[in-house]
Amino acid sequence: MLTVTSTAGILTLLDEDEIELKTYALEQLDKLVYEFWAEVADGITKIEVMYEDESLPASTRSLAALVASKVYYHLGDLNESLQFALGAAERFDVEKVGTVGTDGEFVETVVSECIDAYVALSTAHETTSSSSTPPPPAKIDPRMTNIAERMFTRCINAGEYRQALGIALESRRLDIIESIASSYCSKENDLLGYLLEASLTSIIHVPFRNDLLKLLVRLLGSQKTGPDYFSITQCYVYLDDPQSAGQLLDDLLSHENDHEKILIAFQLCFDLAETATQEFLEVIRSKLIDNAQAGSSAPTGDQVMDSVETSHKSSHNPHINQARQILAGEETIKLYLEFLYRNNHADLLILKQTKDALDGRSSLYHNAVSFANAFANAGTTSDRFLRDNLDWLSKASNWSKFSATAGLGVIHRGNISQGMEILQPYLPAQNGPSSSYYSEGGSLFALGLINANHGGTTVLDYIRNVMKSSSSDIIEHGAALGLGVAGMSSGNEDVYEDLRDVLYHDSAIAGEAAGYAMGLLMLGSGSTKALDEMLQYAHETQHEKIIRGLAVGISLLFYGKEQAADGIIEILTSDKDPILRYGGIYTIAMAYAGTGNNKAIRRLLHVAVSDVNDDVRRAAVTSLGFLLFRNPRQVPRVVQLLSESYNPNVRYGAALALGIACAGTGMEEAISLLEPMTKDTVDYVKQGACIALAMILIQQNEVLNPKASVVRKTFEKIISDKHEDAMAKFGATLAQGIIDAGGRNVTVSMRSKNGNNNMTAIVGMALFNQFWYWFPMAHSLALAFTPTAIIGVDHNLQMPKFEFHSNARPSLFAYQPPTAPPTAEKVEKVATAVLSTTAKVKAREKTKKDKLNAEDVEMTPAPDSPTVHQGDDAMKIDESHVDSAKAGLDSIKGEIGQIKFSKKRKEEPLFDKLSNLSRVTPTQLPYIAFPEDSRYVPVRSLLASSVAHKPHLKSTLGSTASVAYAILNQAEFGVSGAGGGILVMKDCKPDEPAEFLEMSSLKKPNPANPTEQNAATHNAVTSSSDNDPDRALLDRPIADVPPSFEYDFDS
Repeated sequence: MLTVTSTAGILTLLDEDEIELKTYALEQLDKLVYEFWAEVADGITKIEVMYEDESLPASTRSLAALVASKVYYHLGDLNESLQFALGAAERFDVEKVGTVGTDGEFVETVVSECIDAYVALSTAHETTSSSSTPPPPAKIDPRMTNIAERMFTRCINAGEYRQALGIALESRRLDIIESIASSYCSKENDLLGYLLEASLTSIIHVPFRNDLLKLLVRLLGSQKTGPDYFSITQCYVYLDDPQSAGQLLDDLLSHENDHEKILIAFQLCFDLAETATQEFLEVIRSKLIDNAQAGSSAPTGDQVMDSVETSHKSSHNPHINQARQILAGEETIKLYLEFLYRNNHADLLILKQTKDALDGRSSLYHNAVSFANAFANAGTTSDRFLRDNLDWLSKASNWSKFSATAGLGVIHRGNISQGMEILQPYLPAQNGPSSSYYSEGGSLFALGLINANHGGTTVLDYIRNVMKSSSSDIIEHGAALGLGVAGMSSGNEDVYEDLRDVLYHDSAIAGEAAGYAMGLLMLGSGSTKALDEMLQYAHETQHEKIIRGLAVGISLLFYGKEQAADGIIEILTSDKDPILRYGGIYTIAMAYAGTGNNKAIRRLLHVAVSDVNDDVRRAAVTSLGFLLFRNPRQVPRVVQLLSESYNPNVRYGAALALGIACAGTGMEEAISLLEPMTKDTVDYVKQGACIALAMILIQQNEVLNPKASVVRKTFEKIISDKHEDAMAKFGATLAQGIIDAGGRNVTVSMRSKNGNNNMTAIVGMALFNQFWYWFPMAHSLALAFTPTAIIGVDHNLQMPKFEFHSNARPSLFAYQPPTAPPTAEKVEKVATAVLSTTAKVKAREKTKKDKLNAEDVEMTPAPDSPTVHQGDDAMKIDESHVDSAKAGLDSIKGEIGQIKFSKKRKEEPLFDKLSNLSRVTPTQLPYIAFPEDSRYVPVRSLLASSVAHKPHLKSTLGSTASVAYAILNQAEFGVSGAGGGILVMKDCKPDEPAEFLEMSSLKKPNPANPTEQNAATHNAVTSSSDNDPDRALLDRPIADVPPSFEYDFDS
């Protein structure tokens, strides 16, 4: 066979007049072009002319286009290659994608270029405009559409449905999405779940996302296995469509005889209460009432009788009242409060040792311990540390009093029914002089924290009246913060106007809090009126504190607005005032929280290295954590270089970004970046590193992650080191409270149980970051604490007793062991130094003495000693004594060996039995399973059930890798998966008698004997059972909440 060494001869055939010769030449060039493309490139003009010659047959022209495409492919001009590939029509075979060989590589490269161009043209009409009528889409070459659709067909035939859906999503082809999802959903599990997750994490354009979510609502409601009510409700939340959500609940509740649908409705109500805004929930509650009234109207036409019947609608369907009660958030708050109260494992000894190591007279250290105590006991209602350390508490002065009193709101958060009673000793007197403006202002902030995101009319009206009647800017400061936190996202215009009046007083202290509160009140509304008023006053006032409060408040207005916030972002980030630029950065963080938007990330990275103000640069790096918390694995790589920046503010921001995005994951990459920062030369960088490490390692023990014990010792070392910087000690103290937050029963999470953005947590974290300027804002971190529990309730909202399994070794997810109290060290005498000459003298004296003693023994036998016989008999007597001694020694050794053998380490079981109201951490959720014969089963599936049947965890990593990282790799982070939290349980054996747990946290305190109350509370918190501590906590009687107490700070 002849070997071709050149294509020059073949190229000359292109000049022939005969079509057959030209076609033959093209066929040969098509085979040889991969080897001789450089030569063929010299004749590319002739080939292009042949493609454009309409007198030639279509087959010849398409062959010329294919050869030209291959030539341009080798020349690196992919755009030209694509254009000629389009002209090749069917000769360009997309089926060769993925095949081995040069031809497969060519086709795959050109197809990728085609898909990219197709996607770019499909999305070219998408702008940042928030208008509802976008410009018409760009015209797309039909030949390009043909290749894209051929790729869809190829993917479907190969069973690669997700790849086809990915291309369809990027090219905005809803028709293809609907066709694939409706036709092939049964062939691949969770195809709709994949679409839902992609729509919430990958789709940036809001109008298309809304169209996709509406399509998903139809698809999820028409499944052969039945509607997926939980995903449908999730879609309604993202669509901000409370009317449809209310209608769905009403339809479920109307089936009074269908017990399972009633349970599903209750579960949906619990999920909505945790994720939706107050305004959203109020619309649903009104919808349920309206539908109930409409359904209960009498057909007689008598209006009086109609009104009577509608006023007693609950008698027609009592489930509606239960659903409305759940939607109000009352049941959720009570159940979580009960869980935190029963399972409190706060280690007060750590707080005591920290308090003793820090000077209580220092306002900085006093604040730090107050925050740590509040975090460690958040939501547990346990104020024992304050009661046991009243002398230390009395050292608080001025704003330290404010922080200490506000900390009660964190400790009693959720205790709405008793909030006013607990804080009564501190709240401003109705008609009397003020005892302390600072403690009264702090108590108003505490009242808001207790009622966070659930402030009722009574609480809001009370704080408003106090704020309007007070002449103290300190009380106005606390009242404004309390109103903002309690009325979060309510959009209450009356409260907004009162806050605006406080702002216009132009008091730096009160005005700053008013700015924060106005943003909290109108959270996510994008109110044009509020924006104009806040921005105008920020330009007019001379107080930096007020400007900062308004700047952050404006960012809260645009929470979740994404592209709709681009206009105000551009205005703020280009302002000459660095504080307003700072607010613009937080507007990016709030508007694009959890989206991972590439444009927003690029903007933040640009600001982080280019802005002239350190505060703005620090905020830009910190904000990366807000954008990327849905993809925590990506964050260490993004901030790695920033963590080594020459600028300490950038390093601090990198630390907080890691803490925010990787909270609760125990991620080793993040820890490896943060550990060197705890030894940084700048004090506040150490502070940020400690806080971030605590967030990442929250609820991690040393078995699950060996770094947990190392980091805890680092905190202790920093606090106890007398030469350490004060700011580093402040950060380490806060970190001790965060890592043990909520009695070790809460985590820091920016996502809710069903995968939605946790609005309250995101806002709380943003406000917490403002403690850099104003320490009392640190209490806002409590808003980001999420209880980690499985709490089961039945159809009557009672808590039945049941058990479930954790299919992993108990030690992996056990509570951190309590700190051992210090033991008194035995003082030993120090050996006296002996000189060499003295030793020699003593040795000579001892030799002489021994010789004299020996002579005395020979001459004078001891009177009590036995007679010493000469010969063999004497030796036998001596040996018998020795043998007896040896026998006794051997016997003792044998007994010691038996004791050691009997104390052989007990093997740990491969699974653990847990009961209702038990702590279940996020990393533990994939290993939770309910027994097949369980009486109670949840109506909503748990997260990642595919690994729930693993008997134990086997780490596949090396010896230096932690088990936590293995769990992280095996855990699912899909936003469509629900798990944990409050679960409505179906009773599979309703005819059998049931046992229930009593609600103990809301019992009224008995002030008659507070001493016994305190002791009982301490015992209830600290005691445990050696065999099953969780079960013991549930079975024993629970003490009442201790009565409120007041300490005169000024005494």
